[in-house]
Amino acid sequence: MTGMLEKRFLERSQARVEVRQVFHVSKVGLVAGCMVVSGEIHRNSSVRLVRDAKVVYEGKVASLRRIKEDAAKVAAGFECGIALERFQDVKEGDVIEAFTLEEIPAELSRSQS
Repeated sequence: MTGMLEKRFLERSQARVEVRQVFHVSKVGLVAGCMVVSGEIHRNSSVRLVRDAKVVYEGKVASLRRIKEDAAKVAAGFECGIALERFQDVKEGDVIEAFTLEEIPAELSRSQS
């Protein structure tokens, strides 16, 4: 019965990242030079790009780099370079919010007994 119930997800915030500068890199395209303000961003994070309080993009991180080296994660207080999958319209002042979706287990109603 629980497999037939609609799946519900809970969104958990991982990190808040500010775009400080945008670089054009050959073979990659635009890379956002960022500062991690809070939390910890991971290479496989789902992200949302916010500009002027509006969500402009929602997708995944294509690459995460720290000091010219690939990084698995970058913690608060550190700078990093982020490229987003299939999105090249990043501007200075944008905010990148990293999040995860966790499935909430479905519970059957006990009032049916």
